[in-house]
Amino acid sequence: QVQLVESGGGLVQAGGSLRLSCAASGSIVNINAMGWYRQPPGKQRELVATITTGGSTNYADFVKGRFTISRDNAKNTVYLQMNSLKPEDTAVYYCSAHMQNYAGTWYVHWGRGTQVTVSS
Repeated sequence: QVQLVESGGGLVQAGGSLRLSCAASGSIVNINAMGWYRQPPGKQRELVATITTGGSTNYADFVKGRFTISRDNAKNTVYLQMNSLKPEDTAVYYCSAHMQNYAGTWYVHWGRGTQVTVSS
C-alpha cells in the first residue's frame, strides 16, 4: 500500500504564511512528478503547482510569485511554501504523485487533503 500524507494546514490571517508537506510511503517503485491541487468551498479541484524529479516546476497563475513548490527526492516528500495568503486561497489542499506500481503501470495517487483557511 502506498500512502501520501499531507501536513501543515491550518488557520492563518491574510498576508500570513503556511508550509505544507506531503510524504509518500509504502511500496513505492517509482515516483515521477508530484504536485499540489486545491478545492475551494463549492468549487472543483484545481491545479496549484507541480514539480518533476528534476526540479522543473509549473504554477497556476493565481499563485505565481506567492507560492513555491519544492521536493526532497530522497525522502519522497514534496513541499508547498505559501506566502502572502489571501482569503481566496481557502481550500482543501491535496497532494498528488505520479507513481509506478509493481506491474509497471503509472497512475496518479492522491492524499486525503489538508484544510487551509485564510481569514480576512
